[in-house]
Amino acid sequence: MRLKDRVGIVTGSGRGIGAATAICLAEEGAKITVTDVNAETCEETAQKIREAGGEAIAVPCDITKRKEVEDMVQKTVDTFGRLDILVNNAGVIRDNLVHKMTDEDWDIVMDVHLKGTFYASRAAQRFMVPNRYGKIVNFSSTSALGNRGQLNYSTAKAGIQGFTKTLAIELGKFNINVNAVAPGFIETDMTRQTAERIGVPFEDFKKAAAQTIPLGRTGKPIDVANAVLFLVSDEASFITGQVLYVRGGV
Repeated sequence: MRLKDRVGIVTGSGRGIGAATAICLAEEGAKITVTDVNAETCEETAQKIREAGGEAIAVPCDITKRKEVEDMVQKTVDTFGRLDILVNNAGVIRDNLVHKMTDEDWDIVMDVHLKGTFYASRAAQRFMVPNRYGKIVNFSSTSALGNRGQLNYSTAKAGIQGFTKTLAIELGKFNINVNAVAPGFIETDMTRQTAERIGVPFEDFKKAAAQTIPLGRTGKPIDVANAVLFLVSDEASFITGQVLYVRGGV
């Protein structure tokens, strides 16, 4: 129970890595706000937590809408009395080569990843600073290092790294740790979408990826969730401004 009595928000936690992270933190004692643009999957994750004996509320939210984000954070504090942890996981992909990428493809990826992370972090720190305690984990990606067909996504995820390091500098004096995780190939709906885009069966896509990974396998959502758990625990209290690559190798 490393997170006993802590209160956390996990954005984009209706499915995939976000859901795994919300459940993982709840298993360690945290009270969780599950938030996602999809109200149905949002409630499904919260229900799983409650059925396992944890505490969770579902708060549907469009992370690109400032008022919705601020209301979601406020509801968390109104319900649980405080806010200690923010995991900025919400994300989308709109993959394409540059000559085929539309303005809309670019804008939605930037808005969800960058604007959404900014809105949520700004709203959360307003409650963390007075308490002189907080843990913020942002989601970058190995795509931040460059990936064909993901000009928008790679740019956004590289931006997350700069955002993380700068926010860590600004909030460090208030005992708030800000770090990022950068997953590699993780078996999620998002990687399935990528396989579909390039016309490859998902199992073949996984096998090909595994051959390039030193550990010889692709990742599962729980692999990333466990990394987040470490970063939001007090065991990581002297770690801030870092990007932890969860990719099965170098």
